Amino acid sequence: MKFRRGLLGIILVVFLILFSAKTTISYYVDSLWFSSLGYSEVFWRTLEFKWAAFAIPFLLTFVVLYGWFSVLRHGTREELRNAGTIVLGNRTFELPVDPALRIGALLISAFIALLTGASFMTEWIRFALYRFAPSINNGAVDPIFGKSLAFYFFTLPVLQFVFGWLLMIAIVGCAIACLFIVLTSGSQFFTTRSYGTSPSPVRSLSASFAFLLVVVAMRTWLGRFDRILDDHTIFSGVTYTDAHLILSGLLVICAALLIGAAIAGTNLFMRPRVSRLIAAPVPAVICFVLVQLCAWYMNGFIVKPNELVREQPYISNNIESTRRAFNLDQVTPHEFPAEVTVESADAANNQPTLQNIRLWDWHALQDTLRQIQEIRTYYDFPDIDIDRYEINGEERQVMLAARELNVDKLPESSRNWINEKLIYTHGYGITMNPVNGFTPEGLPNMILSNMPIQSTVPSLQVKRPEIYFGQLTNSDVYVMTRQKEFDYPQGASNSMTSYQGSGGIELGSFLRRILIAFDRDDLTKLPFSDDINEKSRLLMRRNVFERVKTLAPFLTFDTDPYIVVGDDGRLSWILDAFTTSDNYPYSTHYGLGNDQVNYTRNSVKIVIDAYNGTTSFYVFDPNDPIISAYRSIFPQLFKDASTMPPDLRNHVRYPELLLRLQAAAYGLYHMTDPGVFYNREDLWTVASEVGMTSSGDQATQPMDPNFVLMKLPGESSTEFVEILPFTPSNRNNLIGWIAGRSDDSHYGTSVVYDFPKTRLVDGPLQVEARIDQNAQLSGQLTLWNQQGSHVRRGTLLVIPCGKALIYAEPIYLQAERSPMPELRLVVLALQDRLAYGSTFEAALRSLFGGEASSLTAESNPAPQPSKSAPAANPSATSNDLDTLIKGAAKDLEDYQRLTAQGKLGEAGQKLEQLKTKLDALSARQK
Repeated sequence: MKFRRGLLGIILVVFLILFSAKTTISYYVDSLWFSSLGYSEVFWRTLEFKWAAFAIPFLLTFVVLYGWFSVLRHGTREELRNAGTIVLGNRTFELPVDPALRIGALLISAFIALLTGASFMTEWIRFALYRFAPSINNGAVDPIFGKSLAFYFFTLPVLQFVFGWLLMIAIVGCAIACLFIVLTSGSQFFTTRSYGTSPSPVRSLSASFAFLLVVVAMRTWLGRFDRILDDHTIFSGVTYTDAHLILSGLLVICAALLIGAAIAGTNLFMRPRVSRLIAAPVPAVICFVLVQLCAWYMNGFIVKPNELVREQPYISNNIESTRRAFNLDQVTPHEFPAEVTVESADAANNQPTLQNIRLWDWHALQDTLRQIQEIRTYYDFPDIDIDRYEINGEERQVMLAARELNVDKLPESSRNWINEKLIYTHGYGITMNPVNGFTPEGLPNMILSNMPIQSTVPSLQVKRPEIYFGQLTNSDVYVMTRQKEFDYPQGASNSMTSYQGSGGIELGSFLRRILIAFDRDDLTKLPFSDDINEKSRLLMRRNVFERVKTLAPFLTFDTDPYIVVGDDGRLSWILDAFTTSDNYPYSTHYGLGNDQVNYTRNSVKIVIDAYNGTTSFYVFDPNDPIISAYRSIFPQLFKDASTMPPDLRNHVRYPELLLRLQAAAYGLYHMTDPGVFYNREDLWTVASEVGMTSSGDQATQPMDPNFVLMKLPGESSTEFVEILPFTPSNRNNLIGWIAGRSDDSHYGTSVVYDFPKTRLVDGPLQVEARIDQNAQLSGQLTLWNQQGSHVRRGTLLVIPCGKALIYAEPIYLQAERSPMPELRLVVLALQDRLAYGSTFEAALRSLFGGEASSLTAESNPAPQPSKSAPAANPSATSNDLDTLIKGAAKDLEDYQRLTAQGKLGEAGQKLEQLKTKLDALSARQK
């Protein structure tokens, strides 16, 4: 027996040592990682809060529970001794009840304390926010309780957690008291005899039960504030019934619970009786039932017959609070005429908008780039980003894709430690193309492409193309080793390189290498590799999401990081981050990512250097009280937006995730009149489109936000904005659109344009139907689908232009055996006009110039020679032919150059001149 106990003790000690060693080494490596980024203070401050949040509840829980066990053991020692005596025949056996209880009390108390500490540890940020909560002086208080936002953001979450802990303590205390009753009293618990002056099991249970009723009373009092956060069918927050009955009824229930606690507590000073324990909760139960019955009556017979009149002030509270919580009160509404004529589009004054219509559907571009720019199977383009750059002196909208290395796609024969950790360490470069730039074959007209990177714009160069940190960089790598790294394929051989940056953790001494290998599960390779030296570095947490979530787990992140080329030729990722809360009083909850929130601010922009991994957090909304608290907790982590490099700041944009959320909320909360709101008379939804699902099938789905370079109505300059159109609920016609602004002093603001309610404006599904019903288009698409090819329709874009809306849809042709779509048709539409052509320029001329739409490139008939014309001199004819041929070649060269530069207007003129010369040549040959 002693041997077994000793062996068990040794195993337990070894386990604790190994667990502690693993945890300690993990903290050590984490400290090195935070230090490599310049955030040592963030690591130690986080560790301080986490362990304080663990240790204090752990100690309190253990002391309270073990102390309660000890008090009960001491008070029932004689009864426990008797309970442990068993007589079998003539022999008496003494069971070790008391020692077993002592060991059990220690283990149970420690186990529950550990769970409690771990639970508090995961919520450390609540207590940190409470500790550093700023005062909010914007005058906003809830209209029911008069509490400030600071109470709901910082105090209420802590009170809810602490009261939950107290409830757990009270329930466990009652369970312990019941355990002692079973051990010492058995059926005597139901008798009425006295237990003398020593603490009896009934008295112990009475004390526990009284404490439980007090805690429930506290939770009931705190639960009143949950009423202001509840979502209902029509609106959110406190209702008429809540305000006039429930809130007061909850206070009555609190009082009844306290009376019940007093009834249970009389057993501590009087002769203990079980009947008092049974009677203790009765007043609260009676009050609860009465409150529910009264609430049912009030809601059914007072509120429902006159619901709008009764609920009107509470609906107003919900409207006002929700608009403030999502910054909808800052949205500026305007009227948009949505005229239907060609002249209303004012093409002459909106050339920047027309020259930047996005004809490349990002799904189609991604598939095309994977065919023509991945070069090797282990490269991938995980995403397509849309941004704006200055191209040859003009701001142009472009699409970028980072060429990342996916080690999972390496050939199976190459999947080994040296290749995955030392050689194949990074992706290489990006591609960039205009949103509407195409080659004559229908492929993207590249600005940046290939390996090494080639640029058609001298001012736009990528000087540090290696991507060590990205969206597919999910594994650790070692750099600055004796092994050269693969850079990019070059003919029959490969170009090799060595890391020259400052990112990562220096491996240093052999001991540090051992510790790092233990933490990174690399003990069999890293310590013994001849390629590793003291200067070698470990690059870990290279995925941009993992990186930022480790540094700032309390923020909510956008799902779409986008890559940017700086003026210095370096590549950086920009990622939007949000502060959120689900405790904004009277605000309705909406989905943001995976969370349901009723308050959000896009307070932070994060920049991650793709080469060094340097990660910077810039605060763009210093008035947000939540980010103010985080800055107080981690002053080293956050920087002012003014310190962001200007070349990167030029590429910040309105977050897609935020615009989707605001659009969903604005569709309901643009109705500020309670009566209109109640009846849902003007409910909007995000417009639907025919989009492509993940399986490649087409299906109706809500539109995605679309980035556009355009002049907003009434503005004099072109802006990079993100737009999303609305339709009336259950209708397909458009009713308005929202735009998030990204440039200069307008950054972060949004505007809404309402269409006249007296005019029906076609929505995307209606324009799709017009395309399908066009006989020539429908016949051609059917024909293409029957010739071993597959027609792929791009996203239909809705673009405000002048006083009208232009609809644009690219149509691609894709071979059945090739996933590379090529542009074959562009469809443009106004409200009363549909035009199409084999190129954007042809469709544009048909829409604005009155030319007939055609499905072929040669849409103009050749001019016939005049019958009365005199015969031409042969020599002159030969000279004319040479001139026409040279002129046509020059026009073609100019057209290709201007298209590559994005000067579509001039390119269209050259194309017209080219067609005129070709027509003349054709006529000469007849």
